Amino acid sequence: MKEEIAKVMTMVQEGKIDVEKATELLHVMKGEDTRNQSEKSSDYFRKMLKVQVVSTERDNIYVNVPINLVKAVLKAGVGIASKVPQAEMYVKDIDIDLLLQAIDNEIDGKIVDVAYGNGDKVSVVIE
Repeated sequence: MKEEIAKVMTMVQEGKIDVEKATELLHVMKGEDTRNQSEKSSDYFRKMLKVQVVSTERDNIYVNVPINLVKAVLKAGVGIASKVPQAEMYVKDIDIDLLLQAIDNEIDGKIVDVAYGNGDKVSVVIE
């Protein structure tokens, strides 16, 4: 199943299919009835994207953003950032469609978990 998902995501990256078609394919592969998707989505979009940076120097960062806001901001924010010269280099390699697809497929749990040698930690979780 993982190979099939990877193939679908590659097709999106290559522009062979759009995010909506990829989402539909993934649901079919999982054997899900897409008619019940609205019920599932309403629960998922109550979740939060939580970003946590814990620093040994105590300059910690905690950000909680509703998933439905993340989706809207991703669409608008990258377009804006790509037009700002100082920010362009930070967003040029981000595959927004892939991130949106992850949200559309209701990915949750720990997404990023990094521990640095100096003791600093960064985590991104959807819950």
